[in-house]
Amino acid sequence: MFRNKNVVLGVTGGIAVYKAADIVSRLRKLCINVNVIMTKSAQEFVQPMTFQSLSQNYVVTDMFDEPKTWDVEHISLAQKADAFLIAPATANVIGKIANGIADDMLTTTIMATKAPVLIAPAMNTNMYENPIVQDNIRKLEARGYRFIEPASGRLACGDYGQGKLADPERIVEEVLKTLDMPQDLKGMHFVITAGPTRESIDPVRYITNHSSGKMGYAIAERAAHRGAEVVLISGPTNLSTPAGVKRIDINTTHEMYDAVMNQLKWADVFIKSAAVADYRPKAVAENKIKKGDGDWVIELTRNPDILKELGQRKQDGQILVGFAAETQDLITNAKSKVETKNLDFIVANDLTKEGAGFKSDTNIVTIIDREGNQEHYDLMSKTDLADTILSKVKKLRSKE
Repeated sequence: MFRNKNVVLGVTGGIAVYKAADIVSRLRKLCINVNVIMTKSAQEFVQPMTFQSLSQNYVVTDMFDEPKTWDVEHISLAQKADAFLIAPATANVIGKIANGIADDMLTTTIMATKAPVLIAPAMNTNMYENPIVQDNIRKLEARGYRFIEPASGRLACGDYGQGKLADPERIVEEVLKTLDMPQDLKGMHFVITAGPTRESIDPVRYITNHSSGKMGYAIAERAAHRGAEVVLISGPTNLSTPAGVKRIDINTTHEMYDAVMNQLKWADVFIKSAAVADYRPKAVAENKIKKGDGDWVIELTRNPDILKELGQRKQDGQILVGFAAETQDLITNAKSKVETKNLDFIVANDLTKEGAGFKSDTNIVTIIDREGNQEHYDLMSKTDLADTILSKVKKLRSKE
């Protein structure tokens, strides 16, 4: 399956270098060609001959080595790569790449590649948690670089905490996902909404719901990995922005409405997975409302129906996908939404089923299209469901 695939592995200095040898061995057993670039510091821990023997390719160690081919080496490796992995990645190399410094063969090749780049950090806990390092990581993530989070445990320095190189098996798994990832959504523009909205009652209290945003974030992540340009409009969540995704943060339904409508002409696809508040308090108190002896009645007023207005304003060729989270009459309510809101299809899930709905990492859904066709999907991860939804969008797009 992975024969004729090429991975360029950058190895930087640190005690975890020995694990990189295991990564090379695992990739080679899958018939993946591996070219290794070692920094000068990495060679202080493991000799290049180790990687040369495992990869069966000569190891690049210096910008000014005598060339082994007539190619410009950093360019040829950059172009050859189907995936580029740095493991272990030090704080130093992360900082260099984040700030455009190309002063050795590894950083020069990284600057020249258009292949997906995966970075597996390994360093002392305090270094990893340093705000400068975290800022550099976020900066690279925003540019589409993917990070494989380090594990927690006892470090070589004797400290305990996050900073250990991720397990080689996990790193290889991420590389394989990257190599197997189709770029079938390239050139398409997606707007995806996720998470809850919050409607203030007073400066302290607000109305919201149980949405975690996990479904929308999974769709955004997979769309970006499959080559799409993605804008994620998100209510308050604890989730990290997926690599390569532009995120717009909002709080209220009105704010989400404005953000979505600003993308109306840009988007090819709208996927509306956010759980927005249908109503908001008619008046928001300027100061905290103090507890009294009697009951407290809050008068609510209707929020704009974002999905319905998108359906009314949908342009030729645009695809509109909605979600229905129900506790009763799932199919009847979902079908009604498809018709009244001019959807291409809807993803309906029954919140009463175990493993479905808010906060869960899994879902159980029925997808209903505008012709009334139904496809049921049993328990599956939200990531797998995201790919299912995106493939259905791609199929609809191909029919146009």
